[in-house]
Amino acid sequence: MSRTWSLFTGKFFGVEFRIHTSYLFLLAFVLLSESSRGGAWAVVRGLELTAMVLASVILRELGRVLAASRTGESIRGILLMPTGGIAMADPHAPDDGGKNVVRELKVALAGPLVSAALAGIWALVALGFRYPPKHLLTQPLVTIDDLVRSFFWINAALCVFNLLPAFPLDMGRVFRAWRAQKLEFRQATRQAVNLGNLFSALFMMAGLLTTQWLMLVGLVIFMAAQLEERTVMFQSVVEAVHMEDIMLTQFSTLSPADTLEDALHLAVHCLQDDFPVVGGSGLVGVISRQMIVDRLRHEGNGYVQAAMSKAFEIASKGESLGSAFRKLTTRGLTLIPVVDEERLVGIVTLQNLMHSMGLLAESKRLSRRQMEDKL
Repeated sequence: MSRTWSLFTGKFFGVEFRIHTSYLFLLAFVLLSESSRGGAWAVVRGLELTAMVLASVILRELGRVLAASRTGESIRGILLMPTGGIAMADPHAPDDGGKNVVRELKVALAGPLVSAALAGIWALVALGFRYPPKHLLTQPLVTIDDLVRSFFWINAALCVFNLLPAFPLDMGRVFRAWRAQKLEFRQATRQAVNLGNLFSALFMMAGLLTTQWLMLVGLVIFMAAQLEERTVMFQSVVEAVHMEDIMLTQFSTLSPADTLEDALHLAVHCLQDDFPVVGGSGLVGVISRQMIVDRLRHEGNGYVQAAMSKAFEIASKGESLGSAFRKLTTRGLTLIPVVDEERLVGIVTLQNLMHSMGLLAESKRLSRRQMEDKL
């Protein structure tokens, strides 16, 4: 879900970083608030200020990643937002004596500590270059007119804001872990989201009385909380569904001895984009429609055995849909064969997986609406 409104940035320490489109709102906000200056200079400085926010968030999230690795937390990706990052982690086992709270607290404190360190080091460097100390306290604290002062206050704000229990900020996630000791994880998330929405409303109201930056903070917190809740709901659905519930049982296979032209003919006359390759010893590889076309285009006709991929994952019938989704997205696969007692009984492709997820989400919404109508 984090890929829908985000842009891939890169991988650091094995964790995928993506930039959320809320940074476009931040850039637009900066340019509009500084519109009185006009000209190319204001646009360039606005881009620099936005880049400072992004750089500050990336550095603090790298600190969280390192802290998570020391606590055994498995973070697969981080969605970067102006108020911090949303970590995409594997679901925790039920809490045992508050261990999840302690783990979440250790990871949560890493972010504010990095932000505080950045603010402190930046202030010392600036003062060392004879930057007037009184300028750090000059209003407005964040402005394109003084990027030195702005960088200091950006990191100071990231530190302070993330010490508030406003989900999904750092301490808000600790609050969720604390509530999850007594409640189901989805219910704990719902409570944390409600608290985050309260802080979001308070920030917006404070922004009306003081600075518009607080209104932007409140808006971003609200957006992040909604995204986090939808992600948790999505995870709860996919973890409860098994492969046998959504796998395709009517599918075509190829043999290693088939020619690529025969494979293309089969691909043209069926709806599959991906095919398991079955030999005498069972499943021996997978091949996609695109792989067939590319090999024919560049090397001419040949055999499926030479073009197929032998790097594939398999799943059992009882494996969860969430597990299949992680296998597909982590390794960049498009097909997972489903086996039962070493016999191929079905396939799950990325295409039918996304279709099934959409139907499952709609089914969940209908069930919830029916329960609300009964009440």
